[in-house]
Amino acid sequence: MSDGTDPTAAKARLRGERLAARNALPADARIEKSLLIAEHGRASITVEPGAVVSGFLPIRSEADIRPLLSALRSAGARIAVPVILDKETIVFRELVAGAELVPMGFGTCGPGPEAAVLDPDVMLIPLSVFDAHGQRIGYGGGYYDRAIARLHRKGRHPALIGIAFDCQEVASVPAEPHDVRLDAILTESGFRPFNS
Repeated sequence: MSDGTDPTAAKARLRGERLAARNALPADARIEKSLLIAEHGRASITVEPGAVVSGFLPIRSEADIRPLLSALRSAGARIAVPVILDKETIVFRELVAGAELVPMGFGTCGPGPEAAVLDPDVMLIPLSVFDAHGQRIGYGGGYYDRAIARLHRKGRHPALIGIAFDCQEVASVPAEPHDVRLDAILTESGFRPFNS
């Protein structure tokens, strides 16, 4: 940033502010907003049969996109969710109906090691902050940034769709050279693509 502010510190401050705003949403409001997110997602995200969509199972105050994942599965998508392998790596394991979910750390659950590891064609990405230019701030671990970089090295370029509530938007995210922009954001207000 040109004003001399450390981008890492600025991101941490914005992350704390926007996650506090998300946490302040009453549980019933989060449910209603999550249902709107699913409705807008069903109307806006089209998948080819067999396409791999990575989603996530909600933790803390995240949007619950399970109804959207179910609709995408009904449309023929294979659904995967992130699984933390170590302090650096997430992979996307297939989420099959009826499969047992096991604890994965950080309060998350996911498919066990017997589940297929898939490379997503569409990634529905949880985040803490976003802006109108498609810049995002995650939770600070860099898991998604590394996973996206790994997919790019393999020649894969999944559509990156951020999932958030409107209260998580800010005027500007301090972008750094390694940051990867979202292709679109999906909130309770609708689906908003960003110009590449």
